[in-house]
Amino acid sequence: MKINKISRIIVSRTDSIGDVVLTLPLCIWLKSNYPQATLVYLCKRYTKDVVECFESVDEILLLEDLENSDHNTRNSLLQSDLILHVFPNKMVASWAKQARIKYRIGTSHRLFHWLTCTIRVSFTRKNSPLHESQLNFNLLKPLGLNTIPSLEEINSLPNGFRVPITNTPFNPGYVILHPLSQGSAIDYPLNKYVALAEILVRRGKQVLITGTAKEGSRIGSAFNHLSGVENVCGQFSLSELITLISNAEALIACSTGPLHIAGILNVKAIGLFSARVPIHPGRWRPLGNQSIAMVNDPYCNQCARGEDCQCITEIPVTKIVDAI
Repeated sequence: MKINKISRIIVSRTDSIGDVVLTLPLCIWLKSNYPQATLVYLCKRYTKDVVECFESVDEILLLEDLENSDHNTRNSLLQSDLILHVFPNKMVASWAKQARIKYRIGTSHRLFHWLTCTIRVSFTRKNSPLHESQLNFNLLKPLGLNTIPSLEEINSLPNGFRVPITNTPFNPGYVILHPLSQGSAIDYPLNKYVALAEILVRRGKQVLITGTAKEGSRIGSAFNHLSGVENVCGQFSLSELITLISNAEALIACSTGPLHIAGILNVKAIGLFSARVPIHPGRWRPLGNQSIAMVNDPYCNQCARGEDCQCITEIPVTKIVDAI
């Protein structure tokens, strides 16, 4: 099936930074195959600075603006020929139907999509062996995509991610540690990040600690004894953080937004993962040709059984140092 005569496309992904980053390959494919169409990205205000870096996106539509609009204004904002529900959102799906978007594509594995989507694609994310960026491509099958690209093919796409023009107070070449994940992953122990920073400082590296202001409060004074470490939690906007990451030698984190930003920028993104489905690196490793995904034991019995497991905490600090 090939849908033609498309002049305006909405990509809807209203969740977190990392999830949004992993839709960039899908946006590149859409712009390549529908070059005359206006590509609109529907996202939360929180992730707007990331989407602004997508060269393939022409316009950004904010979820909050739709929420605060009356019925007629919302319908006007949503006027398009096609919407891809990359992240299933019941409210957005209902609005798209009310706006009478002709082609409304979503997974068939959401009951509300049977009432709101005109095209439903049968695929599931939770137990799939595919990477998140590959899974997004399932929604393109009604648009003529025949096969899901390999991760290597996705990484070979034109990058299409432009770095914001902002100033940072640090000379390029530092190492970024991003210790916390706001619950998106099992965190690596803070004391091991401190041990990692101690080794890096001894080797002459400048180390920056990033995170939100709230995460900075949780980190507290853990790194204060190290003169070569700057705790910059909460000091940068998301746009400024992207620029900061672009000038780094490496970034180390669990599966969280800044890790995926580093990957798409082809900065050495070292991700620390559990081997448990669905949070394993096969699904969530960062994109990019310099990315490294680490687990302590890829054959962990507890992870294999889907049980809660803290094996990520056993990844040796020396292994991370060697990767850097």
